[in-house]
Amino acid sequence: MYKLGIDVGGTNTDAVIIDENYNVVASVKNPTSGDVYEGIVGAVQKVLNESGVDRKQIGQAMLGTTQCTNAIVERKNLAKIGFMRIGAPASCGILPMVDWSDDIKAVCERAVIIRGGFEFDGRELAPLDEDACRDFCQEMKEKGVRSIAISGVFSTIRNDNELRAAEIAREVLGDDVHVSISSEIGSMGLVERENATILNAALCQVAEKFTDGFAKSIAHEGIENAKIYLSQNDGTLMTMEYARRYPILTVACGPTNSIRGASYLSKVANAIVVDVGGTTTDVGVIQNEFPRESSVAVTIGGVRTNFRMPDVMSIGLGGGSIVREHEDGSVTVGPDSVGYEITSKAMVFGGDVMTATDVAVRTGKAKVGDPSLVESIPLELAEKAMSVIRTMAEDAVDAMKVSSDDSDVILVGGGSIILPDELAGASRTIKPEHFGCANAIGSAISKVSGTYETLVDYDEVPRDDALEKAKQAAADMAAEAGAVRETVEIIDVEDVPLQYYPGNTNRVKVKAAGELRA
Repeated sequence: MYKLGIDVGGTNTDAVIIDENYNVVASVKNPTSGDVYEGIVGAVQKVLNESGVDRKQIGQAMLGTTQCTNAIVERKNLAKIGFMRIGAPASCGILPMVDWSDDIKAVCERAVIIRGGFEFDGRELAPLDEDACRDFCQEMKEKGVRSIAISGVFSTIRNDNELRAAEIAREVLGDDVHVSISSEIGSMGLVERENATILNAALCQVAEKFTDGFAKSIAHEGIENAKIYLSQNDGTLMTMEYARRYPILTVACGPTNSIRGASYLSKVANAIVVDVGGTTTDVGVIQNEFPRESSVAVTIGGVRTNFRMPDVMSIGLGGGSIVREHEDGSVTVGPDSVGYEITSKAMVFGGDVMTATDVAVRTGKAKVGDPSLVESIPLELAEKAMSVIRTMAEDAVDAMKVSSDDSDVILVGGGSIILPDELAGASRTIKPEHFGCANAIGSAISKVSGTYETLVDYDEVPRDDALEKAKQAAADMAAEAGAVRETVEIIDVEDVPLQYYPGNTNRVKVKAAGELRA
């Protein structure tokens, strides 16, 4: 049985086929078109032709896509939603979406705060006002809204109110209504958690479109026996049905796939990963073969959220970044780029725009296109540009470190040909085989995970017992998500004392992952 991995980037759509022993059989790049699915079909056709693999032997197909990220940033194709917070009167001092810009806030038809919610220890703040919940859902039905977002005060500790409100929403609006509840999406912190939940609800149409589109693209190429999975932003996979319920979890899955792929290809479990595309460079950290998660609120399209996100820094440097020489003799690289038009606009391919790839070829660093076409670039200018590129990469690597010690650095992505073989601050610089398609490989080799989070008072429950219970819960969640039970292992455990809570209260968070069930 073979696996097909696909990653859709802004410049290229990468595809890879790996065998049951996780060996790369074939990998290709295909320009990302205006119609994303044309790019996917083109990449699939190329990789099938190159590999010679029988389509019926492909048992799993994995997709990493930027569709949800783009929809939020561009404010396009977002569904109208209704939002209900369960937390009156305790939370009425801060209105929902209080710091959102008007253009993104427009996705919400109406937001209400009704009575209910819990304290940090699970005690009831107020009984759930079911009548107000039902009235709100009826109003949304009359307005034609088909997606509802629900959040509750301390619902990550106790989500009874959210689950009951979701039941009422389905009773009033029908079983086919899309309901997002915050306890399944975000972590501690009401405002950021409900922000992520609202975005998740608004993405339901986008999710339906890209999951259906991917399924049709695969079927169109005769791949009929493959189970289809989508990449999540924690380096693991989810089913199509899960992706339709939680599309927000695909945000930033591109850098995550690259980080996982880089670790797999280089056989290094802990390192800094530099993924250079056509337009941007993403710098992240691999810890125990999985991406390091951000510990602070992450802003997506101007909205603060606190659901899990990889700790990634992006800079405007890529293979298509435009190089300019200024009147004072200084040279700048990016942040603007020719993007997926690099094969027609870059000088090395016969175009008239000087890009980072052109100066890399001029200095002998890279070998692509026709080197004779860039001989007109003064060598001094090219070397200045390469020095700027080196500094940008080294500064980004330094920014991701947690100590002053040198770290292993893995270079991946098609655009990494513009980077030098050695970087200051790196104990060694690794560029593995198939580096150009690390993102698609990361998608194909991904595991299935489960994450469990709760608050525990160690004065009431001994620490060892609490951690053991949390590990078991995380392992159960991974198995429920589709992991082979025997392969599930604990990836990360953290418990953080919360000084602002009574007693010896700690936030316990455990992540488990295992091999995908065939």
